[in-house]
Amino acid sequence: MSLPGRGEALGILRDAGCSRGVVRHCVNVAGLAARIGGELVDAGFDVDLALVEAGALLHDLGRSVTHGIGHGAVGGELARGLGLPLAVVRIIERHVGAGIPADEALELGLPVGVYVPDSLEEKLVCYADKLAEGAGEVEFGVTVGRMAEELGEDHPAVARMWALHGEIVGMLGSR
Repeated sequence: MSLPGRGEALGILRDAGCSRGVVRHCVNVAGLAARIGGELVDAGFDVDLALVEAGALLHDLGRSVTHGIGHGAVGGELARGLGLPLAVVRIIERHVGAGIPADEALELGLPVGVYVPDSLEEKLVCYADKLAEGAGEVEFGVTVGRMAEELGEDHPAVARMWALHGEIVGMLGSR
């Protein structure tokens, strides 16, 4: 299957049973990711903006089944079943937190797999997801603060979040 366009991606979410709130969130993430992706392109980075949009729109496909930590893995399986391109599947699987390493994934009961964003497009969607709240945008530190309250300041996920933030901001600062 080729990369789904906006209308097709929204249809996939609706057909899977995602709520209107989840669809609105995905549209918001897609807008934020497109904006940041455009800024990265302007800064000289090679970003597949069509992939970013498709991945951002579909990143929460797994929320049609669960709202737990496993929604990325579940969404990846759903996407594979639909024959979506592997690059989209990886965005869906790797957007939770700032990624979940294999050892933590096993502790959390996730299927064996790689859940850490690797490509620039994966990182962009993951990052934009942390900025999206309702139809708006929040400071990255607000999201990290919530995670730190939930998991503890010393949890490795908090450090991964700040590292992702530093990487994206660093690239944007290179213009």
